[in-house]
Amino acid sequence: MRNIFLAGGVALVSMVLSCGAQAQAPTQTALTGTLKKIQDTNVMTLGVRDASFPFSYSDNNGKTIGYSQEIALKIVDEVKRRLNRPNLEVKFVPITSQNRIPLMQNGTIDLECGSTTNTFDREKQVAFSDSIFLYGVRMVSKITSNIKDFPDLAGKTVASTAGTSDEKWIRKLNEDHKMNMRVISPKEHSEAFMDVVSGRAAAFVMDEPLLYGERAKAERPDEYVITGTPAIKENYACMLRKDDVPFKQLVDSVVSRLQTSGEAEKLYTKWFTKPVPPNNVNMNYPLSAEMKELFAHPNDKALD
Repeated sequence: MRNIFLAGGVALVSMVLSCGAQAQAPTQTALTGTLKKIQDTNVMTLGVRDASFPFSYSDNNGKTIGYSQEIALKIVDEVKRRLNRPNLEVKFVPITSQNRIPLMQNGTIDLECGSTTNTFDREKQVAFSDSIFLYGVRMVSKITSNIKDFPDLAGKTVASTAGTSDEKWIRKLNEDHKMNMRVISPKEHSEAFMDVVSGRAAAFVMDEPLLYGERAKAERPDEYVITGTPAIKENYACMLRKDDVPFKQLVDSVVSRLQTSGEAEKLYTKWFTKPVPPNNVNMNYPLSAEMKELFAHPNDKALD
């Protein structure tokens, strides 16, 4: 009789263990897309910029720092928590404005938080998180050039970084209004600003915060003026692969929490209103009313 009870007990334990395993199975099989890729490889790869100051840039010691980079690392922390991978390996792949979308599409990078604009055209190729920054497109030039607004660029050489939405916009403006500009497209923002410094270009057309960043790093910042009626409003967001709903939900949850908790505003103050490494440059770029509204009501809307 005892053997029968023992046999029954073993069968019962076996059934409980089996049911427990089946109950856990959906959690494992539910992982798809980027989260599954990270779980299977124990590696998460971030695309980083070398010179997108102060969003994602090098501290000159091989480390990527910046406003957007801090947001990216907060997202990494949440991935570690969700997957229970405290020792997750994080790799950093340098990217440019030209190759960032292809590297996301082909799986080389899993997340990019830098200075990438969310546009309707790009949404056909990749996905974007809730916005992390709102801004207008303007230009920087030498004060002595007497350039006040975009019509003043007619017949002049104008720089705009290759592969950006701003380069596309200034070329269209040139064509539509027959302005006879010569548009040149350096690979990096710092190169485009140096074209203004050297006199090769009369102005550098780009996102307003990036212009403030380049001017702040100049040897004589007071010689340059940021001007132009913002012709278009745009927004930066973290970039991820298209049609990956679970990963986007995770990323958005982190961005939303940072913004509504007040932590994002503290990050903004740190990177845009105080001296930052490596050269203690202060952009003196106060938080706008539009940014305050974004922090109060996070969203992922493209603006163009």
